[in-house]
Amino acid sequence: MSLFRTKSIEQSIADTDDPDHKLRKELGAADLVVFGVGVIIGAGIFVLTGTVAASNSGPALALSFLIAAIACGLAALCYAEFASTVPVAGSAYTFSYATLGELIAWIIGWDLVLEFTIGAAALSVSFSGYLQELLDGTPFEVPTSLASASDGVVDLPAVVIALVVMAMLIRGTKFSSRVNQVVVAIKLAVVATVIVVGVTFVDPSNWVPFIPESQPVAEGEGGFRQLPLITTLFGIEPAVFGFAGVVAGAAVVFFAFIGFDIVATTAEEAKNPQRDVPIGILGSLLIVTVLYAAVSLVVTGIQPFDEIDPEDAAPLATAFNAAGVEWMGDLISVGACIGLVVVAMILMLGQCRVGFAMGRDGLLPRWISKVHPTYGTPYRITAITGVVVAAIAGFVDLTTLANLVNIGTLFAFILVSIAVVVLRRTRPDLPRAFRTPAVPVVATLSVLMCFYLMLNLTGETWERFLIWMVIGLVVYFAYGRRHSRLGQRLAERSDVP
Repeated sequence: MSLFRTKSIEQSIADTDDPDHKLRKELGAADLVVFGVGVIIGAGIFVLTGTVAASNSGPALALSFLIAAIACGLAALCYAEFASTVPVAGSAYTFSYATLGELIAWIIGWDLVLEFTIGAAALSVSFSGYLQELLDGTPFEVPTSLASASDGVVDLPAVVIALVVMAMLIRGTKFSSRVNQVVVAIKLAVVATVIVVGVTFVDPSNWVPFIPESQPVAEGEGGFRQLPLITTLFGIEPAVFGFAGVVAGAAVVFFAFIGFDIVATTAEEAKNPQRDVPIGILGSLLIVTVLYAAVSLVVTGIQPFDEIDPEDAAPLATAFNAAGVEWMGDLISVGACIGLVVVAMILMLGQCRVGFAMGRDGLLPRWISKVHPTYGTPYRITAITGVVVAAIAGFVDLTTLANLVNIGTLFAFILVSIAVVVLRRTRPDLPRAFRTPAVPVVATLSVLMCFYLMLNLTGETWERFLIWMVIGLVVYFAYGRRHSRLGQRLAERSDVP
């Protein structure tokens, strides 16, 4: 039963006062909303729109975004209650430790490491794609050998930006927040311009049929590893487009909504977490859902979906270029470059806070959670994360990274949705500044939708995810279980006569 020992809410909150592992409370509701919007608007809208429209959804890309938004919204309600009740760094990891036990907490923490680290690497690669689009044909054009992991030796711009982001995070959370506020303003202005200008170039005939007729997968493109897992499990004939394609597209563009849970990881640094964190989570999700639907309709209205290159790293810019509006293509590329830097920064921040919480609990080496004496940030885990992200971004392609992020995030959402119901029953006495409405219904729907989206990811993605989780279990039993501070406290109590 020691595998399922729980860390009390009171102990989790008390640990935040440890002088060597204490984070500064500097963030308000506006900071958290901006953090959420800043991280959510990123590669999903700037890059994956073209891939999903061309390969899965067609003009119904907006429906794919809506399905993904509903799944995220259900999970967001559960996150908001947890974050307002347990305002401690670590997000789903900390929530699970208080409800489902140490082993489940480790599993979700290890899963979040995958989500945030790979996510930051994916955004670094996306930044590189738009930067190269912007520099193409200039004296600063990036050589092919240094432009990508698939066609060259290394993706150098992705490596450099990951290390720059690492330095910014070490400098301080409030500093990062100020940078984020400026960049979010730029990014929102670019997205608004895309919508306003794009509407004038929309050809409604490009939306017909809105949901393209289902088509069989081209010969040679099948196989367990390349197709959604659900087709293999239930013997469904492999196909693209149609409603199944819309759902499969939702599983991919789900990546575009990753970020609102980052707000929960910063709960310990919020001035008034009980009020501000729910506002940050739900407010940011609502804003970006409206923007995503509008942008997806614009991009598929300007350019027929069957003319979009699914491998295009800058589909929004390409769509406007095809319409003869080159200046919009350049504007989008500049906005994307600036915006993607911040998304990578906030995802990396989320990973650092989860690693910090796991180190403080002893499940990872305690020295990694040491706080910088001047900046008040967990600089050691930040430096480690930055180097790892840079290495991954330099040598792995975007599609592989995005799918791994999605499956990790969906799994985290499932566990949080279960945990919020468990905590309602085990600790009904806890003050809850925000209460998830109809929690059994909302949590159940969240679990079912997230699991269904997971099944629509490829067999290859599931393979990699399971391998990662097996590695995590080995690390836990080899190190984490023996060094757990909670386990040590319980052992000390049992020794007291």
